[in-house]
Amino acid sequence: MYVRNDAKMFRFCASKCNKAFKRKKNPLKTKWTKAFRKAAGKELSLDRTLAFEKRRNVPVKYNRELMAKTLRAMKRVNEIKERRVKAHYAKRMEVRVALESAADLKLLQTNMDWVPEGQRERVERNVKAGNAWLKKKRSESANEKAMNRRASQSK
Repeated sequence: MYVRNDAKMFRFCASKCNKAFKRKKNPLKTKWTKAFRKAAGKELSLDRTLAFEKRRNVPVKYNRELMAKTLRAMKRVNEIKERRVKAHYAKRMEVRVALESAADLKLLQTNMDWVPEGQRERVERNVKAGNAWLKKKRSESANEKAMNRRASQSK
């Protein structure tokens, strides 16, 4: 724990975090920090389901119905959150799939002599189809980026 002159208390999960803080390292530039992961879009940060996890230190008289409703709501929020995390991960991995596909196609094009004679024609067709698919993916992502830029500029 670190206490600043203005009585602000900082609690650290590990000594690594404490040392980085004392060395005045910017957490947004350090890749292993939560701040970096959220700022870089690696983790879900702007999701309304995260607001349910806030602590509420208000005493409430026990009520069986309220408790049952709360447990059902918690279960439902958890399902929604898991679904959104999976969708977020899948969207992030689309880029990786396209890059891996491009690398595989390039490797096939440069080393076509590795392919057996009987299968060359089929492989060449698949390479052409793969190149068309990659062009389509690139244009879709470029269109999506342009739309996001326009939307952020209009706000």
